[in-house]
Amino acid sequence: MMKDGLIGILLVEDDEVDVMNLERAFKKNHISNPLFVAHNGLEALAMLRGEGREKPNPFPKIVLLDLNMPRMNGIEFLQRLRADPDLKALIVIVLTTSNEERDKVAAYNLNVAGYILKPVKLDDFMHAVATLDMYWSLSELP
Repeated sequence: MMKDGLIGILLVEDDEVDVMNLERAFKKNHISNPLFVAHNGLEALAMLRGEGREKPNPFPKIVLLDLNMPRMNGIEFLQRLRADPDLKALIVIVLTTSNEERDKVAAYNLNVAGYILKPVKLDDFMHAVATLDMYWSLSELP
């Protein structure tokens, strides 16, 4: 669990099973940070900008991002996020099934903090989320 449990985490993911698996992994690993979910890049940008609704509270400092989504994929979302002066400093960790080299290169060129392939087995997924929690618990966030 993060030192100050008020840091929100935004999951940008269109697959409901993956959303439920992440929620389950948070619970199993006792991660109590507020988790906000957007189902594509457009919805995530609108949420972060408070367009048509209030901004999430506490505001997410970490984004877990799938790449393969309808309407606006993860790379397009990253391009818009990094071009937005108010959002460009958000920490983004890609969590995807895409093992394409071009996706990895594009994501790292857009300053992601990590690129993690979604494990197929649920136990491996739980371990990956526990490792992520340890990483951001040790990181000093702005």
